[in-house]
Amino acid sequence: MPCSVSLPPGSRLNAEADLSEADLGEADLSESDLSESDLSEADLSEADLGEADLSEADLGEADLSGVNLSGVDLSGVDLSGANLSGANLSGTNLSDANLQDTLGVTNEDLEKQALSLEGAIMPDGSAHD
Repeated sequence: MPCSVSLPPGSRLNAEADLSEADLGEADLSESDLSESDLSEADLSEADLGEADLSEADLGEADLSGVNLSGVDLSGVDLSGANLSGANLSGTNLSDANLQDTLGVTNEDLEKQALSLEGAIMPDGSAHD
């Protein structure tokens, strides 16, 4: 069952928090600071992460389906094996991110939506220029 977590915009969760395997589906985490946090295998489906700071976070194999990631800093993030089906990635910074084996998104989708892909490992395993 989805979590009903709601934080005021700009909330700072504990940097480097261990939220692996957490159920945060439908949570309002917009503008939150989740930098360097472990969110691997977490359920964030339908969550609002708009303008959150997720730089250097571990989102490997997380469920991010239907998530609002608009304007999010995902630089250096591990998204390997994550489910990005239906996620809003417009204006995201994906520089140096690991997107290998992500589900629900293609190289072309990312190139159309992302603000930056410099140095990213793309879903097909290729390196972006």
